[in-house]
Amino acid sequence: MAVSGQRRRPVVALYERIADAVHDGTYPPGSTLPSEPKLAAELGVSRPALREALLLLQEDGVLTVRRGVGRTVNDRPPRRGFEHVQPLEELIGAGTPLRVRALLRTVEEPTDFTTQHLLAPARAELRFWESVLTGEGTAAALSHEWAAPDELLDRVHPEFARALREAEPGTTAEAGGGAAVSMLSVLVGASRETALSAHSGITATLLGRRRGEQLRRPADTPAVLVTQVVRVGETPVLAAKHMLPTGAPALPVLQSH
Repeated sequence: MAVSGQRRRPVVALYERIADAVHDGTYPPGSTLPSEPKLAAELGVSRPALREALLLLQEDGVLTVRRGVGRTVNDRPPRRGFEHVQPLEELIGAGTPLRVRALLRTVEEPTDFTTQHLLAPARAELRFWESVLTGEGTAAALSHEWAAPDELLDRVHPEFARALREAEPGTTAEAGGGAAVSMLSVLVGASRETALSAHSGITATLLGRRRGEQLRRPADTPAVLVTQVVRVGETPVLAAKHMLPTGAPALPVLQSH
């Protein structure tokens, strides 16, 4: 079950703090973590939030629960950053990237979704890209992507801000020519020297009328909705919604950090 952004952000931040402590040697491999009450007090968090973060760390292979001992750090915890953030068109393209067709490239005010996930102020201007991903002539996914405000990007990831400005000319639907790219592809290409982290939620839904028309499917077609937030450090720089209807290429899911 997907966890909403409002609930998930504090738990993710807590997960990161504990994972960082593991990897910087505060809690070295083989060591036992303090008891829940003591660890919650040390970190200044509630025990329910701590318990949820610890469960996620267990699921991801960082910690193990040993009867009579407590939670111990695995001898070989997964390395941070071994997964690579990939554009959706490459991730589901099965070796042959899908083609990105730009429907809209514009600037808009924050919505509830972007206010929540990009922490955007009410009157900010956000770049919004709407694209259809196609393979072998069939629409496979509809993507909505938003970038954080330019002034924030210029501060935390200037290469991404610059690459976005350069990518926009000639990629609108009205321009008619040239292959478009996804916003996430631009971000990944601009991040050779910048570490990215991403978290996603997956829910089942129906396409609905408008999205069905865009993907040339009936409105009642079952679909998977993937919401995604990409960060530089603790700062969200991109938020997206990807709609994959039944029959779209398979989406691989890696449940680790």
